[in-house]
Amino acid sequence: MNKKKKKKTHVPFRLNILFFLVFVLFSVLILRLGVVQIVYGDDYRREIEKTEEVTVNNSVPRGKMYDRNLKLMVDNQPLDAITYTRKQGTKQTEMVETAEKLAKLIDKDTNKVTERDKKDFWILKNPKLAAKKITDKERKKVEEGELEESDLYKLQLKRITEEEAKLSKKDMETLAIYREFASGYALTPQIVKNKKVTKEEFARVSENLDSLPGVDISTDWDRFYTYNKTLKSVLGKVSSSEEGLPSESLDYYLARDYSRNDRVGKSYIEQQYEDILQGQKAKVRNVTDKSGNIVDSEVITEGQRGKDLILTIDMDLQLATEKIIEKQLIAKKKLGNTKFLDRAFVVMMDPNTGEVLTMAGKKYEKDPKTGKSSIEDFALGNITTSYTMGSSVKGATVLTGYQQGAIQPGTYFYDTKLKIKGTKAKGSYSNFGNINDLTALKVSSNVYMFRTAINIAGAKYVPNEPLNINSSAFSTMRNSFAQFGLGTRTGIDLPNEMSGFKGSETSPGKLLDLAIGQYDTYTPMQLVQYVSAIANGGNRMKPHMVKEIREPVDNNEELGPVDEEISPTVMNRLDMKEDWIKRVQSGFEKVTMEQGGTAYTYFGHKPYTVAAKTGTAQAFYDGPNRTDYSEPQDTMNITLVGYAPAKNPEVAFAVVVPWAYQGHTGHSMSKEIGEEIMDTYFKLKKERAKKENTETSTDLKVENGKDVQKDQAEVRKSQENE
Repeated sequence: MNKKKKKKTHVPFRLNILFFLVFVLFSVLILRLGVVQIVYGDDYRREIEKTEEVTVNNSVPRGKMYDRNLKLMVDNQPLDAITYTRKQGTKQTEMVETAEKLAKLIDKDTNKVTERDKKDFWILKNPKLAAKKITDKERKKVEEGELEESDLYKLQLKRITEEEAKLSKKDMETLAIYREFASGYALTPQIVKNKKVTKEEFARVSENLDSLPGVDISTDWDRFYTYNKTLKSVLGKVSSSEEGLPSESLDYYLARDYSRNDRVGKSYIEQQYEDILQGQKAKVRNVTDKSGNIVDSEVITEGQRGKDLILTIDMDLQLATEKIIEKQLIAKKKLGNTKFLDRAFVVMMDPNTGEVLTMAGKKYEKDPKTGKSSIEDFALGNITTSYTMGSSVKGATVLTGYQQGAIQPGTYFYDTKLKIKGTKAKGSYSNFGNINDLTALKVSSNVYMFRTAINIAGAKYVPNEPLNINSSAFSTMRNSFAQFGLGTRTGIDLPNEMSGFKGSETSPGKLLDLAIGQYDTYTPMQLVQYVSAIANGGNRMKPHMVKEIREPVDNNEELGPVDEEISPTVMNRLDMKEDWIKRVQSGFEKVTMEQGGTAYTYFGHKPYTVAAKTGTAQAFYDGPNRTDYSEPQDTMNITLVGYAPAKNPEVAFAVVVPWAYQGHTGHSMSKEIGEEIMDTYFKLKKERAKKENTETSTDLKVENGKDVQKDQAEVRKSQENE
């Protein structure tokens, strides 16, 4: 009995201890919760409610381009687009899952998927198998510092077999979509597909947006060229949404608040005027929670598409000029001595303002696959290729002679072949006898230019004796030619302009060649700048392709107000007397307007007047097929420069036909093109004047009709009052 009583008292005692311990623990827990809630409650609440503000720039469509007559040349074509916006902290596996769902709804081009992409995708989809590609020994080497983690990754890639890397068509599409997802930036929309998005695809994605986190439907744009390939190379290219910022200019654009996937101008006008065409991007402030989910958005600034450019180009004249060049190329290629002829150029410019009216170039291109030839746009050749221009530059030679005191206006030389000891006789295409500077320009005398260059070099010509010249004459002549724009960049508002090539030899014969345009090379754009300086009386004008910059407006049918007019820029004034320039102008007129002039046949009978200078240069073929020949092939370059009307110039032009024919005589393609483009210019001018007069007359009739109606209404009103 006593033993049972002791047991009864012992169990409750232990329970009491247990209850006491539980009570103490609960007391500590309650105390801790009280401290957390009362002392640190606000801190934890703030941490839970903590958000982050991220500002995102959204791109806008680029500005448009118009010709000088306000004809639309470059526009933005709207495109249905599917986008993906990655929230912060999104895992790769989540993106793959979304990509798999999206791949079932759309077709995605897989051409850009690489073998490396496939292997990376395999690792992502098969993490356990990928881990087995690395041995324990190799992992230990990483721990010991003998290998880097990146080395293990390289080993994994190397050990993935071709069979393992093979993907089904649907997996390939999933990978292609995932690539787009991964290339985007957090909270910034990334284009997944914007080309050939069908209505069905657009609808399917729209209906399933709830199950596609980050995916959205939107509108993108692409550049649309109204005149197809015409001047497209000069207008330039824009990077695609996949390309984003060019790698070579990445730091430059990032410093200017661009995003890596922004589309920018890659070449020529698009690149040159990027700051204007790009527009003002919309700024959106996104507020995200700790999980990266967007909880609020606020538009800081509304976006505005880029400003519009009004170009100096006259598209009617440009198109007509291109047709003329094509027709001439086709016709002349049928001749027997034109195997090297493959291109021709025409530049037309307002000599008083530098506005480029036409920048045309055409070239035969052979398709490497089919072997067929076609005539393609080569307008860029006007600034990126150079040639010996021949006698077209003799106006600069004569003016340099005046400036250096080598000749005076009216100086006579006897035109007969020069015989310098040790060299082949050099002369004009005919012996012209005793001629002055004006006749020398009219008939294109080589000898007159030779004698001028000899005097510039401080030498004395004695038949059959050596000619000792001062080699500084090369610099003297080149520096003078540069005043006109020959042998130096013109300053045109386009990148990648070349300056031409200067010969390195300084023998007497090369100086004589320089004087007649058969040594140094110049671009067609330099040639038109040179003749413009003569046409306008001595100002070297800066050529430019943009005439105005206009503010954008929402109405696609209207043009915005003028933001900036591009003023004419005089790059330098010729260091020549006004009388000297007028003298050369007179010589140029004789070329076209007097019988015996080298271009009289083409312009002497026209209702308009032209002043011009023809050119023929002995040259070597330096075209795309030059490697087919073991020795340099002789050929002829033919050119024509001029301006019209002769007394009050409003248009200057340069025609360049490289490698026109072989042999000493051939066709007159440069002159024929010159005649046709001038006929076209004045024909268009006449038609437009007639149209303007008709419209003005119609407007006056309408206004007069309104006045009559107003008077009649007032008479009726007064009668009713009476």
